Formats: sequence, structure tokens, C-alpha cells
Amino acid sequence: MIHIDLPESVLLTTGQSQEDFIKEAKFLLALKLFELGRMSSGRAADLCDLPRVDFLLLAGRAGVPVADLDEEELSREFTHG
Repeated sequence: MIHIDLPESVLLTTGQSQEDFIKEAKFLLALKLFELGRMSSGRAADLCDLPRVDFLLLAGRAGVPVADLDEEELSREFTHG
């Protein structure tokens, strides 16, 4: 467990409860580590206490690519018939 001291003014500025702030901070940390390729989606989901599918959906909504397909894989994915 990591402990980070934050002034109460941070919570007042965000308008969040401590619990909501911690939940969002965990998600954002997990998201960034996933985006940088330093953590798998499964580990990132575990870090922020989400099911993997939910984490991937939220990551996509946050603009973080959730699939890293090469040109051949993309071609196969979008070729019809």
C-alpha cells in the first residue's frame, strides 16, 4: 500500500469526497500505466478494482487505445467477405 498525503484543499477544489478522489486517482494511475505499456489491462483493472472489460471500456472512452494491432491485423479486422 502506498500512502500519499494531500492537503484537504485538494478535495475541496475537486468537490469530491475522499473516497471518490481515491477511486478516480487509482483509475487515472492505472490508465496511464496501461497507456505507457507498463501494465497489462488485467493488472490495471485490478489496481482500480474494476472488471477488465469495464476498465477497457472506460479506457477507450478516455481516449486511450485499448488494442495495439499492426497493419496486417487491422487489414484482417476490417476486410469483409
